[in-house]
Amino acid sequence: MGAPDPCHIVDSRFHGGGYATGATRAIFGDRARLQRWLDVEVALARSQAELGIIPTAAAAEIERRAIVDRLDLRSVAGGIHRTGHSIVPLLGALRSACDGDAGEWIHFGATTQDIQDTAQSLEMGAVLDALVPQVDAVIRRLAQGCRLHRDQLMVARTHSVAALPTTFGLKMAGWLDELSRQRDRLVSARPRILVAQLFGGAGTMAALGSRAVELLERFSARLGLTAPSTAWHVARDRMAEYVHLLAMVSATAARIADEIRTLNRNEIGEVEIGWSAHQVGSSTMPHKRNPEACEQVVALARLTKAQVPLALDAMVLEHERDYRGTRLEWCAVADASHYSVAALTMLDDVIASLTVHGETMAGRAFDCREALCTEAFVFALAQCRGKETAYRLVREISQRSQDQGNSFSELLCHHPGVIEALGGPQAVERLLDPRNHLGAHGELIDRVLRSAESPPPLTVVDSPPVHDVRRAVGQD
Repeated sequence: MGAPDPCHIVDSRFHGGGYATGATRAIFGDRARLQRWLDVEVALARSQAELGIIPTAAAAEIERRAIVDRLDLRSVAGGIHRTGHSIVPLLGALRSACDGDAGEWIHFGATTQDIQDTAQSLEMGAVLDALVPQVDAVIRRLAQGCRLHRDQLMVARTHSVAALPTTFGLKMAGWLDELSRQRDRLVSARPRILVAQLFGGAGTMAALGSRAVELLERFSARLGLTAPSTAWHVARDRMAEYVHLLAMVSATAARIADEIRTLNRNEIGEVEIGWSAHQVGSSTMPHKRNPEACEQVVALARLTKAQVPLALDAMVLEHERDYRGTRLEWCAVADASHYSVAALTMLDDVIASLTVHGETMAGRAFDCREALCTEAFVFALAQCRGKETAYRLVREISQRSQDQGNSFSELLCHHPGVIEALGGPQAVERLLDPRNHLGAHGELIDRVLRSAESPPPLTVVDSPPVHDVRRAVGQD
């Protein structure tokens, strides 16, 4: 009987590409996870050998044998099913592979959760190493768009209704500014959330001897992780923060994608999503060019958000050890990672292939210029009549024009003294030109660009695990 078909959507041969990337599958694959556990065991053994806690020769032999593809994984899987323990069978396989008595020194003084929590921190670090460059790619595209469409006139909408003139460059600057803050959060959180765990069965480090704290520091540094002050077997705030950060980044991606989806509507048509000859929008309507990538980014953001309650539930645990949280995290951390990286990857593709219909944008702004420019009339009249009086006058005229279907400017011109107060017919025409009411849009765009293009550096783990996980994953 062959291997069972994948049953999780991220592993589907047909649909998995919409929910995960090759990078995240490589991080969370079975053998990659087992290899990380082995890498952590090697880091522990090497650190202990340097402090004279275990023999140096034993540590070297453990390192030499701790390669997942050289172990009997069928036996490991059977052992897990038989014992109900997630790591003991793997340690048994490693112990059997070691020559001499080296196997006796594996896992010396550690507890299962020490190894698995530390490995999960490494997994999270690997995800951030994949996610932040993807965020950077979107940031670069948005920055390019800000410059290209800096002065592209369009309608600003509030409550989905035409409000004032703006530019597409300034709209993109708003996206860019938010995404840049998300990047800052991802980078600044690394030393706080990527930490080692090495505190023994109940957090006292009793089995690790008199140099336990020194061992923790050395072990953490070897793996490129922060050494925490105390055990966090039941203090799961770091994992919850990680999942929440991914949900926030995904929500920003969804806001951008959904705005593009809206502007892509036939009745708006201010932007157009990329389309290729081989794409099919509908099985029955040949004309359809659906913004499915935009919709998928929103779906992925909602799926990422759905992991946040699980991560918060994983924080409520008992006493010094409680594995219920870990069982939730193994799902929440992995799924949030898959969905968020996929969302940013997809958004990058959407923006890269986007066509901006500038004439349509500007044309629509001129079509509804009487509505877009009412604020300008208020402040022009305010110079001689006061702001509140001017607002009441312009509001009365604009509301009447909408009720009666008459031109705002015609009604305005028939109002006694208004044209004179505004400076004559030519002044009225200037006020009715939406291009004259873009405020400080260029300066604001420049401020965003300066901030976005001077981000804090991405700190990648300097000391990777002993065995390259790619060797464990292979090509399948």
